[in-house]
Amino acid sequence: MKIETHLKNLKESNEVIEESIEKGLVERQRNIGFNTSAACADMFEILLHKKGLIDPGFIVKHEWFKSANKIKEKFPFDFPKKNEIIGIISKIEEKRDLLCYGKPQKIEIIKEVIENFNELKKKFKEAGLNEI
Repeated sequence: MKIETHLKNLKESNEVIEESIEKGLVERQRNIGFNTSAACADMFEILLHKKGLIDPGFIVKHEWFKSANKIKEKFPFDFPKKNEIIGIISKIEEKRDLLCYGKPQKIEIIKEVIENFNELKKKFKEAGLNEI
């Protein structure tokens, strides 16, 4: 997928996340779960494409971040802030299915996902993704 498409998708996810925060975290936990996960994958692909580390047809799958072995297999190369970025994405993915498919969660869990997502955006900017 082209970087421009990832940026468009990322913009949409960010808008849905902001709307969900405004309407209520508990009431919109599914939107937060789905869209933080999707935005993580988009930001990650943008970074890897910009660094020339993956081919244009390569697709990052969110579920890979639940497995240390899969992460090592799919992303053996280095890039700025790699361990920090992958660590934060993994924390978000740990909560994804709980938010998307589980019962209503405590607001602290949802806030934690939002805080991790905001920290992740900061790490991506530090790694050179200024357009996110």
